Amino acid sequence: MENNVIDAVSLGGSASLDFSMVALFLKADPVVKGVIVVLLLASVWCWAITFQKILGMRRLNSGANKFENSFWSGGSLDDLYERISGQPQEPMSAVFIAAMREWRRSPGGGPVDTKRIGAGERVERVMQITLTREMDRAERYLTFLATTGSTAPFIGLFGTVWGIMNSFQSIAQSKNTSLVVVAPGIAEALFATALGLLAAIPAVVAYNKISKDLDRYASRLDSFAGEFFAILSRQLDEKH
Repeated sequence: MENNVIDAVSLGGSASLDFSMVALFLKADPVVKGVIVVLLLASVWCWAITFQKILGMRRLNSGANKFENSFWSGGSLDDLYERISGQPQEPMSAVFIAAMREWRRSPGGGPVDTKRIGAGERVERVMQITLTREMDRAERYLTFLATTGSTAPFIGLFGTVWGIMNSFQSIAQSKNTSLVVVAPGIAEALFATALGLLAAIPAVVAYNKISKDLDRYASRLDSFAGEFFAILSRQLDEKH
């Protein structure tokens, strides 16, 4: 009977505690609050980057498919250049335009071998520079995902350690180790760790997925640049 009374009192005290996320945030120490805010902002920004990159990759692949269909349709490359040279829509067409522009600037005089080697090197260099610039643009903000994935758990752990320290101080001041005194501080501390994992896990998954897609797209651009350079080299050989 006495045990039932004690259990009822304990349950009544525990029931009065509010462990909702809003309540935990409002009751948390200012340092823990700062950690929670940083992790929430990082998580929101990571999700925004993830959706932007996923949609961006779809646009890049769709644009590359359209350009390759036009490039390999059998039409004149000069006509294709005149049609899209004003404003390239995606990286593959930008590589094509840069190579064609440098090709048209090739000098007409000088020894044949020197001209052939010089023009080929310039076209190849221009394509590689353009490819690198376009991939840097496509990879923008990707570093933030990697940084969040690697640092968010440690930021959350910092908030947890700080919250547990405050919980121990509360225990020492009240000289009471009951659940009513201990539970709120521990819950606030663990809440920071949970948010750290909530920010880190999606960021790591998104970074790995997007990085793999970008590597695949970079290989596609590199293959196109190699094929196009081979076409231009054959035309140089045919002229000379």
